[in-house]
Amino acid sequence: MENLQIHADRSLPALVDGARLSWTPSPEPGVERRMLERSGDEVAIASTIVRYRGGSRFSSHTHGLGEEFLVLEGTFSDGNGDYPPGTYVRNPPGSTHAPFSDNGCVIFVKLRQMAADEPETIRVFPADRTWISEATPGRDIAPLYDNGRTRVTLERLREGAELPADSSPGGREVFVVEGSLALDGAMRTHWGAWSWLRHPGTTQPRLVSAGGALVWVKRGHLM
Repeated sequence: MENLQIHADRSLPALVDGARLSWTPSPEPGVERRMLERSGDEVAIASTIVRYRGGSRFSSHTHGLGEEFLVLEGTFSDGNGDYPPGTYVRNPPGSTHAPFSDNGCVIFVKLRQMAADEPETIRVFPADRTWISEATPGRDIAPLYDNGRTRVTLERLREGAELPADSSPGGREVFVVEGSLALDGAMRTHWGAWSWLRHPGTTQPRLVSAGGALVWVKRGHLM
């Protein structure tokens, strides 16, 4: 794989139904990927759904520009601990680990997308989340990370609730963990679980949930 380009221009919007993509093998046996965005070869700026089969592992490696991930299914592990479904992790630039999964897992992971001034190691387990009710009806937010420029949250939308357009200059990225969203309330255009939506700049559509949804949202990082 040489300099693969998938939705690589981050100044452009992107919409990908990750559940419909094919699994492609990684260099490590038993580890497969669905690539949402990518620029590079095996060292790449990337947003990916990664599946570890039971007993599979990656050899020790360093994340020169950081790594963040959300565990979707199963338990992901490394030398720092075990991470059950719903755990959010940030490994800062320069961090090293050797990940594995004894019984298999799926994670949503972003690579090489941190700045040098993001040195924090973050571990947010499901039991540690604090849900805050927003002014938007039917919308609750669990903060995951905020450095004043970039903000990461989990957001719980009840039936008919809206993820409103965001005016922050750094844009917005949304990954659907559960349920589905519709663009601009057009319910014929559903984006279900494992869909990924990128909206740079301040031109962002309204997103509405028909039957409820859990979404991961990152704001302010697409400058």
